[in-house]
Amino acid sequence: MTSDNPDRAFVWSWLPDAHEPIPTGVLEALPAPGGGFVITFAYGQSYLANDAALPLYLPELPLGRGRIEPGPGLDVAGVIRDGGPDAWGQRVIMRQFALDARLHDPAEVPLLTYLLRSGSNRPGALDFQESPTEYLPRLHDASIEDLLKAADAIQDGDELDANLAEALTAGSSVGGARPKATLADGSRNMIAKFSSRTDTYPVIKAEAAAMRLARLAGLDVAETELVEVAGRDVLLVDRFDRDAGDARRAFVSALTILGLHEMAGRHASYHGLADVVRQRFVRRKATLRELFARIVFNIVIGNTDDHARNHAAFWNGERLELTPAYDICPQARAGGEQAQAMAIAPDGGRLSQFATCLRGARHYDLSEADARSIIDGQVRVVTEHWDEVADDVGLTGAERGRLWGNQVMNPFATYGYAT
Repeated sequence: MTSDNPDRAFVWSWLPDAHEPIPTGVLEALPAPGGGFVITFAYGQSYLANDAALPLYLPELPLGRGRIEPGPGLDVAGVIRDGGPDAWGQRVIMRQFALDARLHDPAEVPLLTYLLRSGSNRPGALDFQESPTEYLPRLHDASIEDLLKAADAIQDGDELDANLAEALTAGSSVGGARPKATLADGSRNMIAKFSSRTDTYPVIKAEAAAMRLARLAGLDVAETELVEVAGRDVLLVDRFDRDAGDARRAFVSALTILGLHEMAGRHASYHGLADVVRQRFVRRKATLRELFARIVFNIVIGNTDDHARNHAAFWNGERLELTPAYDICPQARAGGEQAQAMAIAPDGGRLSQFATCLRGARHYDLSEADARSIIDGQVRVVTEHWDEVADDVGLTGAERGRLWGNQVMNPFATYGYAT
């Protein structure tokens, strides 16, 4: 499809507390038996000789010599795909090839092209380079105003300033197809999430309100700040994958944790993730409670975009630890019945109802009384603080009226749940 069709890319990574990346391994695109390509990975000798070396992720990429094939049903290791651009980033890169993502399949662009063209300030602790010996970061130095203009250019089909393109290719783990960019302000690293002129409701303000309410409800969520740029709403989300001095923290998406290809994402489930929490996470009981509370809050606030790429966990080479929640946004809704993106209860139930949560509570090591306490507590917090938070983020009376009872606290959530 394009002459930019590399057959290999070199992986560089940041070890814990390190401030510089080191060459780690090589990705190679090889013809697959049934057509297409499969991308293998092999650790470099220098990395394997490093006493501090950690596996990029287990069980996918154990330390050792030789090529490692991706797992069953995958064309590349999930931890590698997690480092690639999300739907928005792919759209930016396609525009650089003069392709319109609305008319062309993003899968037409090879994954290695996406990895090598996306910005180096990507989420997590990986980057991808053309050289195994020389690290040339793809970074940007742009104002938030310029980034907003560039995002608008992508959406409007206008020419894109090449110097700004890489800033618009945030990685998949920060989720989704909406316009965004990486942004640095001194020691503060952020994701800037932009409003769109085509939004049918105040999406950014609604997300800002949801994130504040989530914190008030006791959830562990990323820090956010709502600002206005050129008369438009922008949500700044502090990056939890960056430590002091710009050290990077490795993390993987729930899709990778569950060993699923993106095309099989519909099979991802909260109860399946809970099973992995029991086996491989730190602070398992507390994590199961937090996971259950996030499910409940998504229902309270009307966030049905809770797919497996919108959940993630830090990886320290041995164990997993749930990251702060991010991308909690009330979604546009028509009608009453609604379902979450991932099944909640082991029986496959995913209806956006507290009764579904209650039915699956024991799978999260919660008694019915514990589950009811979480549900009732969140309903109380959101009900009591809705107007206050709506005022803080600047929702008008009409806007909050359209959100309340529709996305937020829709009556469908309470059907079958006796208080």
